[in-house]
Amino acid sequence: MERPAGTRTCLYSPAQLEAVVAAMAARLAPLVAGRPRLGMVGILRRGAPLADRLAAALVGLGVAPPLRLDLAIKRYADDLTLLHPDTRFTEQAGQAELDLAGYTLVVVDDVLYTGHSLLRAVGYLAAKGPAEIRVAVLVDRGVARLPLRTDVAGLRLDVAPPDVVECNVPPYEADFRIELLQLERRPAA
Repeated sequence: MERPAGTRTCLYSPAQLEAVVAAMAARLAPLVAGRPRLGMVGILRRGAPLADRLAAALVGLGVAPPLRLDLAIKRYADDLTLLHPDTRFTEQAGQAELDLAGYTLVVVDDVLYTGHSLLRAVGYLAAKGPAEIRVAVLVDRGVARLPLRTDVAGLRLDVAPPDVVECNVPPYEADFRIELLQLERRPAA
């Protein structure tokens, strides 16, 4: 897939982000430790490998290995070149029968921008009867338009609305890093 044109600035390197994920796990561990049933739910795409990283860090802190699930939700509100007019959710095979009653679920995504994807994920999961739902995001842009909050945010980045926060997360990109994309501005006609 071709990347949008513009100026990219690396804000966080792989080593810095590993430290951010470790700090996120340390803040999340007291919220989920001792829960008999824990599930990590990644929002596809980049939320899924982030959920894997966060789950591994939690296990390293002594939390029991969680159930891992992923949800396919697309809106891409942070990148207007990919924006879908509606938040699309695709229930994957086997998810309809999932019994999540009594689980503590942690929804993981890369960027919280407007909140549409997160709201869709939480609504879907809430209908499955979990004991509680927590939210962890790598980056909170601080401008959610919906009444949502994160329990754990790795970073808060206040950037101009036309700019894009690009989270590069393996296996989708080669390196784990965060870049700020300032899109090429076309002169007004």
